[in-house]
Amino acid sequence: MDLLKTFGPLLGSVAPSIATALGGPLAGMATKALSQALLGNEDGSEDDLQTALRAASPEQLAMVKKIDADFKVQMKSLDIDLAALAVDDRKSARDMQTETRDWIPRVLAIGVTLGFFGILVYILVYGLPTTGNEAMLLLLGALQTAWMGIMAFYFGASSGDTSKDKMLYNSTPKE
Repeated sequence: MDLLKTFGPLLGSVAPSIATALGGPLAGMATKALSQALLGNEDGSEDDLQTALRAASPEQLAMVKKIDADFKVQMKSLDIDLAALAVDDRKSARDMQTETRDWIPRVLAIGVTLGFFGILVYILVYGLPTTGNEAMLLLLGALQTAWMGIMAFYFGASSGDTSKDKMLYNSTPKE
């Protein structure tokens, strides 16, 4: 989902439960909750949500935080563990890789790693090109996201990020 790629860090800090759900099978429920908070209805498109998140006011972000807390309660009442769903998703991909020993994920991981660090070295040595610098930065961001996914796949996702998000969420004074 492009929404998660573009606004993942923001949503992870403001609405960690919704951000987790956006990356899994409950993305539809999370999108409806986010749409309700930002647009006032559950039928907002992904483009509408991206536009709203780009221009979100502090009041709207507070509403997203409240909706996230409500979403978390709803998931708990339905006996849905969002973290376990994410772990199961990665586990099934790893299990498939163990069983099939497919070479394509390794080749893609090597290609993404070489591309990501190759572009970083290029920028450090030569700087950004005068034309096409937006495209290079877009490519670098896409490769960074892919590289982080590869690291999570091969070495496990960092539970420290989830803990940090929870600490930030809980450290905000309640109104």
